[in-house]
Amino acid sequence: MNTQQTHRSQQPHRPHQARNALGRYGEDLAARRLTEVGMTVLERNWRCGRSGEIDIVARDGDALVVCEVKTRRGGCYEHPMAAVTPEKAERLRGLAERWIQSHGGAPPGGVRIDLVGVLLPDRGAPVVEHARGVA
Repeated sequence: MNTQQTHRSQQPHRPHQARNALGRYGEDLAARRLTEVGMTVLERNWRCGRSGEIDIVARDGDALVVCEVKTRRGGCYEHPMAAVTPEKAERLRGLAERWIQSHGGAPPGGVRIDLVGVLLPDRGAPVVEHARGVA
């Protein structure tokens, strides 16, 4: 191994890369939980230009579910379930409308916005909480 390769492999990960990996892991756990409770995951990380992204789009019976996923490490000050502000809820409603428009209209059961909070403690298994109809 040459010195350039050694130097590159010893560089620390950039913070945004670690945050992205944490988010992906949390979304994987959230998708698994939604599937376990009988929901069907239709799409993940759906982007709508500059308007933002829906973490998970799922079907729960005849309802469409737009799911926001928040993942936090143990020791963080904010619990993941406290992350949906009124502004965030409004943005999610707008993204849900855009998703519906681009996918053929509203389902008969309407649209619901859920939140999945994933807490990764320093020790032990992740804690996954699913709150239905948060916005």
